[in-house]
Amino acid sequence: MKTPMYHNPVLLKESVDGLDIKEDGIYVDVTFGGGGHSKEILKRLGSKGKLFAFDQDEDALENELGDERFTLINENFRYITQFLKFYGIRKVDGILADFGVSSHQFDKAERGFSTRFDADLDMRMSKKNSMSAYEVVNKYTFDDLRNVLFKYGDLRNANALAKAIVAEREEAPIVTTDKLKLVLKQFLPNAKEHKILAQIYQAIRIEVNQEIAVLEEFLTQTSGLLDKGGRLSAISYHSLEDRLVKRYIRAGKFEGEPEKDFYGNIDVPFKKVGGLIVPSREEIKLNNRARSAKLRIAERIQKVK
Repeated sequence: MKTPMYHNPVLLKESVDGLDIKEDGIYVDVTFGGGGHSKEILKRLGSKGKLFAFDQDEDALENELGDERFTLINENFRYITQFLKFYGIRKVDGILADFGVSSHQFDKAERGFSTRFDADLDMRMSKKNSMSAYEVVNKYTFDDLRNVLFKYGDLRNANALAKAIVAEREEAPIVTTDKLKLVLKQFLPNAKEHKILAQIYQAIRIEVNQEIAVLEEFLTQTSGLLDKGGRLSAISYHSLEDRLVKRYIRAGKFEGEPEKDFYGNIDVPFKKVGGLIVPSREEIKLNNRARSAKLRIAERIQKVK
């Protein structure tokens, strides 16, 4: 089998620097992909260090690293605590996450992630996922479809888009990405076609893979997994993700103000390390995928219960 091609990892040095790696530490890369971040972490670990990596995409298994300090787990990172316990790991020194779709997934036409290719409506990050983009487009109610497009795609005309999809599928199922584009052609002016299509695809993809729910589940586990002084290094690609990461680091939850202890002191699990980090112009020139990346780093500060 041909090894899948992956582009350069985004914010490689900055994100791994943010982990402040200890040679004998235990680290987790929850979005393994092509293994770029994992390789850099391993370079900085000593012989007693350990690195666990997660990736739900079966294609990523082709990039397995031949290193006795490394373990690749073919699962969604929403199950991080469960699977680390299986390996006898209850506390770690650092967690790195590079959210979003990998370059390989975008470039593999049949996955249905890219606006450039015609493909079946799929968009699953794992073939084990029972729901694909076909179900969202063809089976969701008008209200649910509209809400997905508005909430996850920030599409102000979500109502009209959903109406057009529902009207078309009453005649025949919408099976391919090209058919979906054709159905929505009236809403795709030439000057903004790519941007609007990207928003539509993003909305459907987030729903198919439950990306927001997965992110929230993952973040709430990090405070229990990280030892005191442990680091979280998280790269986001759109405002929904970044907002959740920022809020969790600031408040230890996703809504409302931080909790306070008996004495009125703010009681949160993390302190932020530095400010928001974005790619340099040079990195964006070399890797266009990096253009929307935002890196936030946090350190575990409370005693782990």
